[in-house]
Amino acid sequence: MRIFENSNIPFLQNRRKGYIFSAVLIVLSIVSFAARQLELGIDFKGGMEFVVEMDNTPEATEARELLSGPLGSDPEVKAYGDDALLVRTLADREISETERIILNTMQANYTDENPRMVKTDIVGPRFAQDLREGAIWSILGSLLVIFVYILIRFNGWRFGAGAVAALFHDVTITLGLFSLLHGILPFSLQIDQTIIAAFLTIVGYSLNDTVVVFDRIREYTNLYKTEEYVSVVNKSINNTLSRTLVTSGTTLLVVLVLFIFGGEVLKGFSFALLIGVVIGTYSSIFIASPVVVELADAKVTTPQRRRR
Repeated sequence: MRIFENSNIPFLQNRRKGYIFSAVLIVLSIVSFAARQLELGIDFKGGMEFVVEMDNTPEATEARELLSGPLGSDPEVKAYGDDALLVRTLADREISETERIILNTMQANYTDENPRMVKTDIVGPRFAQDLREGAIWSILGSLLVIFVYILIRFNGWRFGAGAVAALFHDVTITLGLFSLLHGILPFSLQIDQTIIAAFLTIVGYSLNDTVVVFDRIREYTNLYKTEEYVSVVNKSINNTLSRTLVTSGTTLLVVLVLFIFGGEVLKGFSFALLIGVVIGTYSSIFIASPVVVELADAKVTTPQRRRR
């Protein structure tokens, strides 16, 4: 199915507007990082973890609301198997006291369900720091591997630079929205291991979109050798536009269903994917390809400037 048959939208001619729009979003993200920071989950700042087994497990959202008052903060509550809840909270008191508070609260509200504590654990500061560093290195390492992969596949560092620029753009803006909106939206935007998985998924999705456009640029560069490079790249984007929008639209539909019906636990994960798919589609058109054009222009004009 082709939505835009033989379209000729001047994407490259309007790339300066895309640069300005992206620059504004990135600056706002950086300001938000400095002013509001990110809301880190237990995984990345340490805390305590408990597994409460029950005959009939209540909804995680309901249990979290019940525990927020006695614990003095919003815990992270998730379903754990078919008959248990996983409760994570800050390590701001003795683990035995926290265990007693959780168990007493659950027994007071779910007397008939026979609540019982089956597991307790604590995530120490050192372990949380290791997880933070591991998450950062996993993203940086993926960007490096992607650069090398694109460099080898397309036989040009310009394509690698364009792909990495687009991925950096996507991750920065999505993280910026998490920083800006946490505490404002009615669901948790804590950064935990699940959200890191969402960001790596965004990186993969955005890269897939970008590689499709780059493949068409390489094909058209050999096919239209007499045309200007800007025209060839613009023709490539328009030719893949239908595929890009259909893929993004169907992906967004699935993620939107997950966001609406997936439950409270998956809200942050699906929200990250919603933003990432939109930003990733935008960056493959307005960031990755224009960066390739800018670097190609720089390569052509540099010798002329030296002769002058």
